[in-house]
Amino acid sequence: MARPRTIDRERVLKCAEQLVQRAGASAMTLDAVAKEAGITKGGLQYCFGSKEDLITALIDRWISAFDNEVEEYTKADKSPSGQARAYVQLCSQIDDATSARMVGLLVTLLQSPSHLQKIQAWYAKWLGKNLGDSDEARHIRTMLFAAEGAFFLRSIGFIKIPETEWDAVFTDIKKMVPLAKAGGTSVK
Repeated sequence: MARPRTIDRERVLKCAEQLVQRAGASAMTLDAVAKEAGITKGGLQYCFGSKEDLITALIDRWISAFDNEVEEYTKADKSPSGQARAYVQLCSQIDDATSARMVGLLVTLLQSPSHLQKIQAWYAKWLGKNLGDSDEARHIRTMLFAAEGAFFLRSIGFIKIPETEWDAVFTDIKKMVPLAKAGGTSVK
């Protein structure tokens, strides 16, 4: 008796991302994703259920990847300002794949507003960390908004900017919040 074939969810999600990057979010049908992944549509539905569930899995994957990278950057400094600097650092590292992923995410959200709540909750987590109203807290929020704004403008193609200028922008954004002391307060 042959062993049942298992489906690698991460590989399927990667194939779905590649499909969106190459052909746009509107091309992401269950048939197209199954074909891209080399599996049957039934196998895809067994693994994910529906297109909505597949989109949810993609969003969860993107959020988790970003949060895991922030965790890596903040091993030495878990303060709010350390996390903000990690967030900004990740926003500064945009490449073609990230840009295509963001465009796909935005188009997906436009087609499926129910997923917007998940993204809103993720941003609320980042921007609502109960930082208070201190100068540092206001600088952290401004720093996150600045990084996010620059990231989106570049990733969706609204601006073209040379790498040296891009790096300089993010160097300036990172300077908005001073390094934290060992006790968790900022150096002024």
